[in-house]
Amino acid sequence: MIVVGDVRDVASDLAPTGVLRAAINLGNPVLVQGTAGAPAGVAVDIARELGARLSVPVDLACFDAARLSLAALARGDADICFVAIEPARAAEVAFTAPYVVIEGVFVVPEDSGITTVADVDRAQVRIGANQGSAYDLFLSRTLREATLVRGRDGLALLREQGLEAGAGIRQAVSDFVARDPRFRIIDERFMQIRQAVGTTRSRAAGTVAFLAAAIEDLKSSGFVRDALQRSGQDGALVAPPEPSGS
Repeated sequence: MIVVGDVRDVASDLAPTGVLRAAINLGNPVLVQGTAGAPAGVAVDIARELGARLSVPVDLACFDAARLSLAALARGDADICFVAIEPARAAEVAFTAPYVVIEGVFVVPEDSGITTVADVDRAQVRIGANQGSAYDLFLSRTLREATLVRGRDGLALLREQGLEAGAGIRQAVSDFVARDPRFRIIDERFMQIRQAVGTTRSRAAGTVAFLAAAIEDLKSSGFVRDALQRSGQDGALVAPPEPSGS
């Protein structure tokens, strides 16, 4: 059972400036839509709801990649971030359980002989990936023969450098293929990407517990589902509840 301390203590610990500073990743179209001046989406809605529960205003600091959101958290320029749970990040970041689960998939040229996920991990296969993304980290530790080519936009690298494959979240890859029929998706996922709220590990235990409990409540109440649907995303992407007693 999660035990949460006094909300005033949590607010003081999590938002020491008196404002909850949330790092928002514009690079994930499932979580965030719009621009830095007017972001919207499930991550934005959760940030504002957390601020409301703590009775503090919220400042949204927008970045175009997860690694930049994490860097802001590490510098002390953000109090929370919205990124995927990954072992390489867990040493520095205390994560809630996931609130959304999305899929990582590959995209290949239309005339490619690659038809399955297993076909991708072969010698001479180069895979474009967004540097520092959850799927970059996952593939970095799981690929045996294929080579990652990292950059700001892995799908752009696929097209510009004539790579054999690209990696990305299903929604972004689907949009890419819809715009350019020279490419096709390998429909089988290569990973599940568990999107969560993160804060620094220096936070008090009660603060981490507050975030964990809040995310579970937002999932079970329908808040996350409704926020996804309002932003044009599939409400079925909501992560399952954590087992009771965790």
